[in-house]
Amino acid sequence: MIRERLEIVNSRIGRASARAGRRPEEITLIAVTKVFPASAILEAYEAGIRHFGENYVQEFERKWPEVADLSDAHFHLIGHLQSNKARRAAGLFEVIHTVDSAKLARRLNEEGRRLEVMIEVKLSEEASKSGVDPSELPALVEAVRACPNLSLTGLMTMPPWFEDPELARPCFRRLRELAGKFALPGLSMGMSSDLEVAVEEGATHVRVGTALFGPRDSQ
Repeated sequence: MIRERLEIVNSRIGRASARAGRRPEEITLIAVTKVFPASAILEAYEAGIRHFGENYVQEFERKWPEVADLSDAHFHLIGHLQSNKARRAAGLFEVIHTVDSAKLARRLNEEGRRLEVMIEVKLSEEASKSGVDPSELPALVEAVRACPNLSLTGLMTMPPWFEDPELARPCFRRLRELAGKFALPGLSMGMSSDLEVAVEEGATHVRVGTALFGPRDSQ
């Protein structure tokens, strides 16, 4: 089942890339495995997926013993990270997509491990969404770039969920414009429902869960 779903997702990415005059190889597919067991990661790995996204440090800690030997797998933290969990996150993940404060950046830097990071930008009015306000982005970019152990590669955002994915386009376009101001090549945006629009607007990382693993059980 995962192989069939992966083929469909890759086809969607391919068609969207063609419309945008891009190459599918420019887009990293991150399989979002939150609430799914470690066995789902192993199955996806066997199907050829190499990038995995988790939302919660504590949840991934439980899975880690079963997936630690996947030497060429790359694990991304895509959920909100509290600064008091920075040490644990730095030991588990290669990429942190959700840096949203100078304090968190400093905590990650203090762990002494080279980490790729992205800054999460809040482009939605929803109270449940995290991220830095665009007006505060210049100062945060400067703070992250001052951390020698952190490599700032891009921006990330989470738009509201829309029935019509076209409604997310302005949010994706805005993130691309912000990234351009700071010469940041990475854009982590787009999920199962709106990945085509995200790719058309320049996404370099799409975070896909449901389209690969099916609907999650309510928690």
